[in-house]
Amino acid sequence: MRSRPLLSIVSPVYRAEDIVDELVKRICDETSKITSNFEIVLVDDGSPDDSWQKIEENHRREHRVKGVKFSRNFGQHYAITAGIYEALGDNVVVIDCDLQDNPKYIIDLYNRSLEGFDIVYTVKKNREHSLFKNLTARLYFRIFKYLSDIQGATANIGSYSLINRKVVDAFRRIHDHHRHYVMVLMMLGFRSASIEVVHERRFQGRSSYAFRKLIKHALDGITSQSDKLLRLSVSLGFYCFMVAMIWLFYLIVQYFSSGIRPGYTSIACLILLSTGLTLMSLGVLGIYIGKIFEQVKNRPLYFIEKQVGFSQQDSSEAP
Repeated sequence: MRSRPLLSIVSPVYRAEDIVDELVKRICDETSKITSNFEIVLVDDGSPDDSWQKIEENHRREHRVKGVKFSRNFGQHYAITAGIYEALGDNVVVIDCDLQDNPKYIIDLYNRSLEGFDIVYTVKKNREHSLFKNLTARLYFRIFKYLSDIQGATANIGSYSLINRKVVDAFRRIHDHHRHYVMVLMMLGFRSASIEVVHERRFQGRSSYAFRKLIKHALDGITSQSDKLLRLSVSLGFYCFMVAMIWLFYLIVQYFSSGIRPGYTSIACLILLSTGLTLMSLGVLGIYIGKIFEQVKNRPLYFIEKQVGFSQQDSSEAP
């Protein structure tokens, strides 16, 4: 019988051909301080460079390195999902491949979990991003906390985390098409804790998240966790209706008291305001309908082209 690894280290890989070697080395060095019974699951998220070749090379050098290659780019959180599905460990650590999350904290995550916690998050003391990205991240999480029922989310909590097998099994039961790894964990609940980490500079290269992609990611994160935007649009429509009724009453009084004076500017402004509110509400509704459309198609979240290091029994089907 194969013994279950104590730790599985999952990392989504994208444009990281020059990072994979160092990533594997550091993970092995740090995880070996805890146990020799571990595995490293690297998920190539359709990377256009030679990241997959680097994963295969590391597997040949180190049998504990396993690889999953997507048929195309599906996104970071789908890659994390695939890694968790394939991971066999009693505990699963998720870490980004860019080494801004230092593997030296794996032992701290594990030790914190031994205190009886099912999930251990990392909270960044600092964020090694641009000022613009830091400000927009804080703004996003403020809006997210208001629009969703998940109050624990902050800009300084990242994907770097540890979950035990109980949480893994619960995570595998979530089949949301649009997902954010940390938000799913917070939705699941379970007993959680956190440790502070230093967010370091990227080992090499630049982030693949363009501004447009970040906006899409933010919208997905908000609309996949809450319908509050829909309820806000209803409330906004009600308030606009009340303002319109008050304005109408004022115009009637003016008509009988002094007659109505021409006011084309005010009429134009009211028309533009009402049209903008209508289009905004329709847009919010359209986002949710689009998500329903994607969900009811019930397609797999991702497609795997290749795998290395897995036996037939170990491999899992995409959710």
